[in-house]
Amino acid sequence: MTILYLLLAILLLGVLITAHEYGHFIAARLTGIAVKEYSVGFGPKLLQWKSKKHETLFTLRPFPLGGYCMFYGDETDQANTDDPRAFHKAAVWRRMLTVFSGPLMNFLLAFLLAVALMAGYGFTVAQPYVDYVEPGMPAVQAGLQAGDVLLAVNGKAIPLGDAGALSAAITALPAGEPVTLTVRRGEETFDLTLTPTYDEQEQRNRIGVGVVAYAPMQTGQMIPAAWNSCVYASTAILDSLGKLVTTGEGAQDVAGPVGVVQMIAEQTRSGGFEIFLNLAVIISINLGLINLLPIPGLDGSRLVFLAIEGIRRRPISRRIENTVHLVGFAMLLGLMVLFTFKDVGRIIAG
Repeated sequence: MTILYLLLAILLLGVLITAHEYGHFIAARLTGIAVKEYSVGFGPKLLQWKSKKHETLFTLRPFPLGGYCMFYGDETDQANTDDPRAFHKAAVWRRMLTVFSGPLMNFLLAFLLAVALMAGYGFTVAQPYVDYVEPGMPAVQAGLQAGDVLLAVNGKAIPLGDAGALSAAITALPAGEPVTLTVRRGEETFDLTLTPTYDEQEQRNRIGVGVVAYAPMQTGQMIPAAWNSCVYASTAILDSLGKLVTTGEGAQDVAGPVGVVQMIAEQTRSGGFEIFLNLAVIISINLGLINLLPIPGLDGSRLVFLAIEGIRRRPISRRIENTVHLVGFAMLLGLMVLFTFKDVGRIIAG
């Protein structure tokens, strides 16, 4: 089972990163920028086929932790810098949209996953209501039914979302003293009076009901709830990044691919598919935001160069830009290796 969760975690990262690259790919297609190769995975080629219409090479590789979208004449394809299809020959706005669409796809995917999370597991705060009644207990004898909404105990209103108010009120009663519940059933509101029994084993008064204060989310609530969830996650991630840069807070918790895979596997094993979806939302947003940072080698840095080109109406030297991106990518790769060693050491020590 542990291997299954690890494979599931690796698959999740692969899907999120591949979706990011697909964002670049689909935006390039829509804006008329030629794509030389679109690869899913890393490593030696397992399968490949070439589009006759667009001359794009599609490849499938064995390691699912990533992928890439290669354009003619970019820093990974120096042999075709003079090709009329070269990336740098396209209008600035087309290139900016293509670069930005990678992170944008991560945000879109996160939102869709959040909607799925709300549809499958979303609940909203409700007026406490009876979930079940126990046979032979005072509640069923008094006529209380599953689904009855509890409005008040002995005339005192029960707050919205307070599932423990009834239990607290009954527990506080002297043994043998009756309690009056104000109940709504459908369109009807009425009072029920019943006398709790004292449970010697649990040492408390009981009437034999289960009360919940959450209701399944309605269809119209799912999209706003998913949006709010994504906004909250984005705010939390940006706050953490800000603290990491300014004060170093959280630096000890930064993990590489191995640590992230381990965390996803462990959390999913303990929390189930709901936690898996929630992690997918958070990691997808995190991937999008990280890529928008103006760090050489990331999409944010490319957007900075394109913005400067748009303002100056002429590009910065392509040799300088490519060098910056390649050096930045090498540094990011080095950090990834460093974090991987750190993750492995943490796992061994743990």
